[in-house]
Amino acid sequence: MAQKRNGTPGERPTNVARPLIITDILVDHTDDFNRYGRTLNLVELWIAGFPAWPGGKCFVLTHSSSLHWERIGLIELLACIVKREDGTNIGLAHLDIAKMRASKASGLRQKMNTCDPQMALTISLEIGEKPFKTSPEVDSAHATRLYESGMERLHAFHQRDDPSDITEALLILRRAVECTTDSHEHRPVMLLNLGIALNMRSNLTGSLSDLSEAIALQKKAIALTAEAHPFMLTNLGLALRSRFQHTGERSDLDESISMQRRAVDGTPRDDVNLPSMLTNLGVALKGLFKQTGSSSFECRFERTGDLSDISGAISAYQKAVNLSPRGDKELPPRLANVGSSLHRYFERTGDLSHIEEAIEAKRKAAKLIPQGSPDQYAILSNLGNSLRFRFERTGELTDINEAIALQREARDSTPEGHAKYPIMLNNLGLSLRSRFDRTGDLSDISEAIAGQQKAVGVTPRKHPELPTFLNDLGVFLNCRFERTGEVADVSEAISVQRKAVDITAENHADLPSRLTSLGSSLSRRFERTGELPDISEAISVQKRAIELTPTDHASLIVMFQDLGNSYTFSFEQTRNISDINESIKAYKKVVDLTPEGHPNIPSQLANLGSSLSRRSEQTKDISGVSEAISVQQRALKLSPPGYSATPGIHSNLAFSYRRRFSWGKTDADLGEAIFHYQAAATSPSGSPQVKLTAAAAWARLLRLHYPRSTETLHAFDVAIGLTTLIAGLEQTVRGRHAQLQTTSGIALEAAAAACGTDRADMALERLEQGRCLVWNQLNNLRTPLSDLQICNGPLAQVIREVSKQLETAGSSRTQRDISMHISEKVTVEDEAHAHLKLAKRWDDLLMEARAIPGFESFLKPIPCSTLLQNLPESGPVVVINLDGNRCDAIALLAGLNEPVHVHLPNFSIELASKYRADLDRQLMSHHLRVRGEEKGDEGRGIRSAPIGKFGQLGLPVHQVLRGLWEYVVKPVLDALAISQKAKNTHAQVLPRIWWCPTGPLSFLPLHAAGIYSQANDAESALDYVVSSYTPTVTAIVDRVKNCRGIDTKASGLFLTSQPSAPGASSIHGTTREVRAIFTRAKEHAVRVLKLEGDEMSVDRCVESMLDFSSIHLACHGSQNAAEPLQSRFIFHRGSLELGTILKSDLKNADLAFLSACQTSTGDEKISDEAVHLAAGMLAAGYRRVVATMWSIGDRPAQEVATDFYDFIFSRRKGDSGDTFDATLSAHALHHATQQLRQRLDNSEHSLLAWVPFVHFGY
Repeated sequence: MAQKRNGTPGERPTNVARPLIITDILVDHTDDFNRYGRTLNLVELWIAGFPAWPGGKCFVLTHSSSLHWERIGLIELLACIVKREDGTNIGLAHLDIAKMRASKASGLRQKMNTCDPQMALTISLEIGEKPFKTSPEVDSAHATRLYESGMERLHAFHQRDDPSDITEALLILRRAVECTTDSHEHRPVMLLNLGIALNMRSNLTGSLSDLSEAIALQKKAIALTAEAHPFMLTNLGLALRSRFQHTGERSDLDESISMQRRAVDGTPRDDVNLPSMLTNLGVALKGLFKQTGSSSFECRFERTGDLSDISGAISAYQKAVNLSPRGDKELPPRLANVGSSLHRYFERTGDLSHIEEAIEAKRKAAKLIPQGSPDQYAILSNLGNSLRFRFERTGELTDINEAIALQREARDSTPEGHAKYPIMLNNLGLSLRSRFDRTGDLSDISEAIAGQQKAVGVTPRKHPELPTFLNDLGVFLNCRFERTGEVADVSEAISVQRKAVDITAENHADLPSRLTSLGSSLSRRFERTGELPDISEAISVQKRAIELTPTDHASLIVMFQDLGNSYTFSFEQTRNISDINESIKAYKKVVDLTPEGHPNIPSQLANLGSSLSRRSEQTKDISGVSEAISVQQRALKLSPPGYSATPGIHSNLAFSYRRRFSWGKTDADLGEAIFHYQAAATSPSGSPQVKLTAAAAWARLLRLHYPRSTETLHAFDVAIGLTTLIAGLEQTVRGRHAQLQTTSGIALEAAAAACGTDRADMALERLEQGRCLVWNQLNNLRTPLSDLQICNGPLAQVIREVSKQLETAGSSRTQRDISMHISEKVTVEDEAHAHLKLAKRWDDLLMEARAIPGFESFLKPIPCSTLLQNLPESGPVVVINLDGNRCDAIALLAGLNEPVHVHLPNFSIELASKYRADLDRQLMSHHLRVRGEEKGDEGRGIRSAPIGKFGQLGLPVHQVLRGLWEYVVKPVLDALAISQKAKNTHAQVLPRIWWCPTGPLSFLPLHAAGIYSQANDAESALDYVVSSYTPTVTAIVDRVKNCRGIDTKASGLFLTSQPSAPGASSIHGTTREVRAIFTRAKEHAVRVLKLEGDEMSVDRCVESMLDFSSIHLACHGSQNAAEPLQSRFIFHRGSLELGTILKSDLKNADLAFLSACQTSTGDEKISDEAVHLAAGMLAAGYRRVVATMWSIGDRPAQEVATDFYDFIFSRRKGDSGDTFDATLSAHALHHATQQLRQRLDNSEHSLLAWVPFVHFGY
């Protein structure tokens, strides 16, 4: 039989205890309030012990009087905690449930445990049992009181923008809603305002969950209302649009527009709220101006490209303006909205009237907006956008200058933490980039990049504007790459533009433009690197962009333009005729789509003409090049004054004329080609790189057809001047070297042209100005300013300070890396912008100094006549110039008023290149890559190689040295009448000679040139002269002119050996080498310091270099041709980089003996820039350097070093004290290598052992 249940159906069993409830909680301040003397505001009551909320649940306390707080409503209880407004706990009360149930009392009053012993709080409450009902009876009055309290807190938030207000408002409003049912007459309004409050907090925090709950609540409020009020519809529409901004979900946007249409349609025309509703039909979140001022219509237009949407936005905005009374504070932003919509319409159609109307509307808005209004600067920034667009259409510089001025004001007036700050930065960056395109001012694009990095850095990851900011950053970086050639810029551009594309929805209207930008960057990198995957991807994404774009969209012009560029770049490498045909097809489409009067028509025609010319070159069709010339002439005719593309148009036209001349040989075509190259090179505007290319072509064309024309040298002068411009001080040393890789050889060609007209003096000046540019810049920054100090001390001091800052920026500025955090990239860009300002400041200071009488030539290239006045007395300086057509030696001797010109007709660049290749093969076969450890019986660190018998002919090294002797060195010595052959190895009796080779000769051992294969006929440079090398003539002249003594306190020798550096082969001979030198120095009472292995850190080495005038580094060395300043000496405890040495102020530097491998090996890509450790040590201040041209054996290195110092020590003067004088270092090295040579035979192996030792400097 079934067990009988207690009670009736629907009732709970009588033996189950009902939950206790408490009502009307009151917390009283029961201590002496005046004695306590502190303001107390309790805001929350926390109840612990709920199974559903293990961490407790919060309830809001209402402040009912100065000493009382109350909580109205029903709460099941266990334990209570009260908190003050800053979140700290104030009091705790533990409630004994069993005792309360047993007592059957209807109320409770209990003292609370407080955190402050001086404070007394008492909690009182009513107790009852919760009835078993499916839905509790709710006190309507309580709900109303809660709602009113919540709305008060919401109003307080509006007044104060205090986040705690919105939090408290939400707690109270949520409780009010909980206390009502759907049948409550005020429930829809409560739901609506709770939703509005959640929306507000979402705006504050970016919380998508708050926003989604707000939408759900407002939809429910509308569903509970028989006829939804327009206000309810408008607020739901705004919330839906806000969620669309977060997620990009198209359905939200469509529903938003639908809600706002219903709101407008349901509002009487004379309703004062109608203008706001019309604005809300389009405007984004109230008070937030986007970059474009987009409305909901505009936002959908951005996604779909449907002109009806943007037309609807303009109509709605204009109605709102028309209905706004005079003096309405909302009128300025409504006018701005009209302007923004018209602006977007112009972007879509290209109709100039729309941008004129947009500017007019925005000017009215800017004029009416009160000074200091929150929207003032957004309106100014958007006005700048429209001015920029008009500038890009008309080319009127006043528009872009005004735009930048307005947008800088807007940026500077907006706090960095403000939501609009990134938009201000982006707008300004776009205008700066636009002006850079016109003027080529590098500071504009650098400022744009720095600002855009900040904009990206402060924008949340899911912010709807982030793809735009990323894309524009990529555009700016690509622009700078096109100017500077810095591959890191275009690689980062591709990286950020990929991100922009990846986070853009497939159906977003901006996706095509972002794909186009990515394709442009990829094609530009391909143009530089030749990596075929880049150009394939570029063409692919650009085609996709065109497919996604409506056929009447104005942006198609840019898209076809970029596609044509990509096909052109591809053709340049592949020579595939289909590529150039596709390029012509795209460019013709661009010309057809571009409206008459558009400022870009000249460059578009020029591109078309250039492709036509390229195709004719491929097909040998003379009619094709004539068509190209016709198109390019039209482009030139349409180019306005100061147009940045003018040099390129002239250059392309010159190329076409030159192409037609090569077929028809008409003087008129040749003359036109020369004219247009000259016009391009000397244009006052445009890219320096484009002008340099034109100048080089101009000079070479003249040299080819008019070799003795003075105009030829003028053309080369223009080219050299532009070379110095593109490798300016605003770049890092690495960046300058990268730029110079594309200009190598221009100075050598200019010198050869001058030699061809028997002007050796002019040849020398071109070489001094156009070679070793970075070296010369560094020397200029370190030039003594004693004369200027006397004339204008303050100016000299400023120049001194700026020069130090420039040197530091050039050698140690942080290099950007794609993997860096955005904050690091911002810092790098700030450094780059500061560097640019320093370079401009330097130019201004030079102009100021040159305005002083007597200083007109301050830090200008030194003329030949001045160089001849400060030559060393001990021997000639010989510059050997080598270009594709001739080889010449220019010798300078003290006492002569003009240089000695020696034509070397039997030597050529082809022969030099062959010798270099032969020598490299021998070095490779002998594994001469690192200073080696002694092995086996040979006692040398060089692996053995086949040794020919004495007198054997035909060995490569012998042939190289013999050729250098017969074709270069001996003719020079004969011309200088140096014929006295030394009878012994006493080097001091021989004259000195300084070799200054150029081009491939820089890698060949002129100092060892000679015949070594026959005993009786053996003859070499070592028999006649003591050889040294110098990067430039100016370097030696400066040493002679500014010869200064060394502080005797610093005079001395610092030695270090590093035999077992991590990651390098052991060279234990360095220890013996250094100890032997140390012992000899001590025997001669020379001030000397020796640090071995782990005894020395990098910092200790630098300190010792400051303390001692001369250093001897017996260690491994590493050349870094790509990053010259990272070339280094490798120690046990780290590496000493050249950049670190350059930053040191080595005032007393004298000799650096680099007993390491390959310390004078340069980079063949920039052979005339002396990017090796030896040159770096000279640049750091050392007067003389001993180095090696390739790897050296451990034992030969020891022997040469000890013989070198024995020579110097044995010739010390009696009154030398403990000083060390390296004046005889060149003679000492000559003696030491002769000693080694005599101990060896004349085999290839032996020659490679002693030949690499070289002397640089004075």
